[in-house]
Amino acid sequence: MPDIVAVGEPMAEFAATERGRLSTVTGFRRGWGGDTSNFVVAAARLGASSGYITRLGGDEFGRSFLDLWQREGVDASQVIVEPEGFTAVYFIALDEQGRHSFTYYRAHSAASRLGPSDLDRDYLASACIVHTSGITQAISASACEAALVALRLAREGRITTSYDANVRPRLMAPDALRRTVLDTFTLADVVFLSTEDAGHLFGETAGEEVVSRILRLGPRIVVLRQGPLGCLVGTADGLRVTVPGWRVAAVDATGAGDAFNAAFLIRWLEGAPLEQAARFANAVGALVTTGLGAVAPIPRRPEVEAFMAREASGDEAAYTSVQDGSGSETRREGAT
Repeated sequence: MPDIVAVGEPMAEFAATERGRLSTVTGFRRGWGGDTSNFVVAAARLGASSGYITRLGGDEFGRSFLDLWQREGVDASQVIVEPEGFTAVYFIALDEQGRHSFTYYRAHSAASRLGPSDLDRDYLASACIVHTSGITQAISASACEAALVALRLAREGRITTSYDANVRPRLMAPDALRRTVLDTFTLADVVFLSTEDAGHLFGETAGEEVVSRILRLGPRIVVLRQGPLGCLVGTADGLRVTVPGWRVAAVDATGAGDAFNAAFLIRWLEGAPLEQAARFANAVGALVTTGLGAVAPIPRRPEVEAFMAREASGDEAAYTSVQDGSGSETRREGAT
């Protein structure tokens, strides 16, 4: 049985290979996305056993996900395939400044029909960590309930619960979204969120105040991701530590936060101090930004450790990636 289990929504990804609006670009690289799917793939690549609970369409995109998870060693025994359903799709566009925007086609997808009856209590109870996200909750009422029930069942079994706020105002009315996320914080042992998420939830509030407000709702650990600046970690017993980020030649930040979450939890499960877990997670998140798309750039453990060792030795070379035609990644140093 896997150590880390996630509940959520996978999405087929089309990332523009040239900069510009979707109406003008003509080239795309097909990949895989969905925050919780990215999370379990990252966990597997970093050396943990991971499993996924979701619904897939019985289409070519659904089959490609099953192939992906098999290759990566992600347990898909709890994935339900709907023969007549479809798998959601999204497109990534990059503007001339390198900022990305997303266009989604996900309404009524197979994953949106995920519900509490799709959860296997024994499967959840076998895990060390059960993880889900605000996006999972926002795609449908049944998926929201599935996420909440998964966290409750995990807590009943004394399993660590993990939650990424991943606030998406376009998917749910703002008041309902904020209420849902804040309520879910009370069920999570570990909470992740970005500075953008914090802005949606709390307005212009300092990072330490954001962390403190969430901790008062019950989590043991809160991690505020701050992009290239690194992250702020707070605990219920009063620890507050800011861990700086790593310098890389960023291309696309898609999926970086999802891989960060997996990396942090893996090092924490291994018994690393929180500052070391955050440092490792920052490195993983940074490396993901050096490639295009959510999954292809996710590094494996030896690559992360080599990158961190080089930086510790004082090698200031920037780090970037080169994609081959298969969508896999090779890395090179010294590119700017």
